[in-house]
Amino acid sequence: MAKLLLIRHGITKLHKNDRFWGQTDIPLSNIGIKQAGQLRTRLALEKITAVYTSTLSRASATADIIAAGHKANVVACDELRECNFGFVEGLTFKEIEYHYPALAQELASWKTVAFPGGETLGQLNNRVKSFMQKLENVKTRDTVAIVSHGGPLRLLICNLLGIDITHWQQLRVDRASLSVMEVYPQTAILLSLNDVSHLK
Repeated sequence: MAKLLLIRHGITKLHKNDRFWGQTDIPLSNIGIKQAGQLRTRLALEKITAVYTSTLSRASATADIIAAGHKANVVACDELRECNFGFVEGLTFKEIEYHYPALAQELASWKTVAFPGGETLGQLNNRVKSFMQKLENVKTRDTVAIVSHGGPLRLLICNLLGIDITHWQQLRVDRASLSVMEVYPQTAILLSLNDVSHLK
């Protein structure tokens, strides 16, 4: 059995207004840096053997803070980057409704979404599944931290549990949250989801 610590990055400098920030490289805010420190404290007793992170700075900075104090290499992975939102990058949902009404209807369910100039849900999921190949090298009793974004983390959980990815938006993964899974050769168990108790 291996343990996976699934961590979403902390709050960024552009987190307000609920805009679609995907692959725009936005740094952590001061609050986000504090949240990463709270995560580090929360995970201080974990024997983390490896840390995988998205290459976007809001995730990699979170990963570096968490990894401090652990003898674990931080491995940057493009596969863990947030969804490419294409032409709607930086827009609010209301702005998408105005400029791309058909896409807004797709976003009501998130089941067949395809962002113009960006990725489809299937393409994002293919990236996540490509990353999962790295987990095949994880040894029994290893504890691995994975620092990423809402989209990839939800899809990772779906894939590991064998849940259809059309349910990905039914999983809540807040900023600076911790979700924990146990992974076995033939199955996986979700121990906790969206734990933010360390932020209180």
